[in-house]
Amino acid sequence: MTDQRPQYGELATPEEQRRAAGLPPIDQVVIESPAGQGPATPPGVPTGTKAAATRPHRVDRFATIALLAYGLINVVVTGLSYLDLPGVMNQTLEVLGVDAAFTNFEQGRTWGTIAAILLVVGWSITAALSIRRLRRGRITWWVPIAGAAATGLVVTVCIMVPMMNDPAFMEYLSTAGQ
Repeated sequence: MTDQRPQYGELATPEEQRRAAGLPPIDQVVIESPAGQGPATPPGVPTGTKAAATRPHRVDRFATIALLAYGLINVVVTGLSYLDLPGVMNQTLEVLGVDAAFTNFEQGRTWGTIAAILLVVGWSITAALSIRRLRRGRITWWVPIAGAAATGLVVTVCIMVPMMNDPAFMEYLSTAGQ
């Protein structure tokens, strides 16, 4: 019967092998740059825990970019429709089955324009934060979702102002529960 014990180094991690050889851990290795510009890290050598945090996450990157692209399309389409908010409100009343027309045109145009601008600003901030986190190698897929939720909340408030001040919509709300 042969001895099945592992040979030297077979089960040891690279860190354990360096320690057994009396060498410092790989993340503490400093190499002088050739031009004398101070310490440099050799290419391909991780620099401790920060290297593990900055590794690219391909699925996260793809998901983040896909969510930002979808958000951009949504911002363009929705923002353009908000520029004609009275038309959108008339369609909404029609879908709800209300036999009346939206009449709060002045507030509708004003708050629709504000909502469209806030959509663009919200998407821009979300995209900037996402790109910043992607460059740092951090998990980022949640940033476009959180940005869309926050922007959507603010834009909904903007749309509610003219809607709640419209006599036809308020009449619908007062009779909807009966």
